[in-house]
Amino acid sequence: MGGGYCDAGWSLVCAFFCACRPGGTAYRAGITMHVRSRLWLTILSLFLTLWLISGFLPLSAVNQIILTLVSVVAAGLVLWYQWRCLSSRRDIPEKAGDDGLPPEYFQGHVLLVAGNSDAWFEPGQAYRETASGWYLRVDTPEQMRILAERLSYSRPALCGQVVVMLGLLPEQHTSDEAFLSWLRNWQRAVMQCRQWLNTTPPVLVTLMVSEPSPQNTSLNKHSTHWFTLTPDLPGMHIRLTEAGAIPAEEWLQACDAASRLRCVSELLWLNAMLSWYNRVTDALTAICRQEHFYFRPVAVGFCLTSVAARPGNLWQQQLTSLTALPPPAGVSSQVLPLPDILLSGIPRHRGLSHWHRLCRQTGAIVGVFLLLAMLASFMNNQRLVRSVGEHLTAWHRMRGYSSESKTTALQRLQADSQLLNDWQQRGVPQRYGLGLYQGMWLIPPVERATGEWVAPRPPRPVIQKVTQTPKTVRLNSLALFDAGKWTLKPGATKWLVNALVDIKAKAGWLIVVSGHTDNTGDPLRNQALSLKRAEAVRDWMRDTGDIPQSCFAVQGYGESRPVAPNDTAEGRARNRRVEISLVPQADACRLPDVSPAPEEGASENITE
Repeated sequence: MGGGYCDAGWSLVCAFFCACRPGGTAYRAGITMHVRSRLWLTILSLFLTLWLISGFLPLSAVNQIILTLVSVVAAGLVLWYQWRCLSSRRDIPEKAGDDGLPPEYFQGHVLLVAGNSDAWFEPGQAYRETASGWYLRVDTPEQMRILAERLSYSRPALCGQVVVMLGLLPEQHTSDEAFLSWLRNWQRAVMQCRQWLNTTPPVLVTLMVSEPSPQNTSLNKHSTHWFTLTPDLPGMHIRLTEAGAIPAEEWLQACDAASRLRCVSELLWLNAMLSWYNRVTDALTAICRQEHFYFRPVAVGFCLTSVAARPGNLWQQQLTSLTALPPPAGVSSQVLPLPDILLSGIPRHRGLSHWHRLCRQTGAIVGVFLLLAMLASFMNNQRLVRSVGEHLTAWHRMRGYSSESKTTALQRLQADSQLLNDWQQRGVPQRYGLGLYQGMWLIPPVERATGEWVAPRPPRPVIQKVTQTPKTVRLNSLALFDAGKWTLKPGATKWLVNALVDIKAKAGWLIVVSGHTDNTGDPLRNQALSLKRAEAVRDWMRDTGDIPQSCFAVQGYGESRPVAPNDTAEGRARNRRVEISLVPQADACRLPDVSPAPEEGASENITE
């Protein structure tokens, strides 16, 4: 059973994955591979389940059939649903391709640039690549969910490297209420990515506003600074390539006299940005906690650079509330700088490709199968040890019992010994295998027990000759003789004829004629009367049947052998009788031209 399953399973694997080469975009190929992987795992689970049921579990035939049918029906429903999913995915439009996605071997962060993402890309540009990250443009919250789905299917190994970069440009928004609603939509989109990325991706918030002195931007274009807030470092820090994260106060003290004024103005601007950010996040946190999709960013980056601004924007409103002097609106057509310097502090891990994930899931299923199979094998071996042990215990308790009881116990042990020796020679059954077989330790004690006692042979048959008692014909004396007389009455012939027929059938046997009386009268006279009557019967048979007198023996017992009490008339009538006995004695007499009859009264009986 197991071998057939294995051959069929390998054939199915080869046919399945040879067909797993769909055409079209890598996105459609990834979806097809994903669905086919599920199909393969379902088929593998069904195959191993049937193998477990038929090859390992100690079930009756009826239970095996029931579990097999249930497993096949359940797997059939799952396969039908997965096949429908595969058929529906084949009609994915071409626009859902993998343009702009990083290669699967990419080692850096994969950033989904959300929020005001158009400020970080050229018109029509879908992505930007740097040494530290791959930036993908996300224009709408709906597009973020689609992009996460594309990554999970086309680049599953990169899912652990995904970071959401939420770019905030307050100078491009004019309404606080609209801005908060806009942020809530992006928050929901980030939480929806969990479905495809298996976890909520880390969020990097980048907040950019125009510099306090835009007229000097050309002089400072190479000194763009990134200030950060992170959970692991208290306070505001500045990120420098050569020095890492430095507290803002230390950086200000390290500034030379020529640049101190600019540094002070940047810190003042930074405090205003932080105040605005805290006000926005407090309002957003209160709303998002009620809707249960609040999360904290892994880092917040602040940067002062030239940002295209709209009149009456939120940043101008913030500065007006602090200084009462409206700042001039910034104008910029440049692409904003990317926060590469902030990526080093964001954790990432390498995910699993389709094949690695499939191998891991296949290994998990096979591991569960092996665990259950070993558990079933352990149970089967325990039952075997317990059964043979009970037979051994019953045998040792048979001392002093009859041979029949010992023979039954011995036959059980001999059957166990034959079964164990057969398994040792031909191989252990699958349900007892997997390295847990214990039968080899049972063979020595079973063989010792079977050699201790040999059942006695049955006794040889003994031929015994059983001699039956003589056949006796009893005749009433009143039917043959008158009272006190020994001469036969004329009507006695009919009674004697029947006796004569039996005598003629047993030619050559000894004929014993004995007379009996009751106790009425003198005992001597009764004895003589009984003898005379016996002789009269003998003479009639001798003369009528032509039987030699040597074949007869005549006896007169008188009243000495009653067959009934003489106290009643009925008893005395029964005692007055003549008995004719045929003794099986073939050589008692010889009749002329008649072979002696066999001794039917003697028979050979075979007794044990």
